[in-house]
Amino acid sequence: MDLLTDELIDRLGVRLEGEERLMVRHFLVRGRVQGVGFRWFVHREASELRLRGWVRNTETGDVELVVAGDEEGLAELRTSLERGPRGSRVDRVLEHPLVESEAEGLAAFRIEGAW
Repeated sequence: MDLLTDELIDRLGVRLEGEERLMVRHFLVRGRVQGVGFRWFVHREASELRLRGWVRNTETGDVELVVAGDEEGLAELRTSLERGPRGSRVDRVLEHPLVESEAEGLAAFRIEGAW
């Protein structure tokens, strides 16, 4: 087992028993999601789930985030994104998987400035 590198483990998609697989996702949330506290809502939800990453507004009126964590935490966050905070209207949540190496440099969840 010592011969398996992290890179090989990532390509094979396996982990040793009891070891959580880090997953990285890019989300784009569309609807009435700017000017309603959506980024603060996402920050609170992601922080409570102990996820790493960032959230920001886009020039097109959407909210974008990159987040890393375990499968369960990401699923819970997606549910929260679909609900949104009071005053928001979520029309669509687009989700794209990213490679695990995209998590490098992601620290405690933060809000980035608007574009």
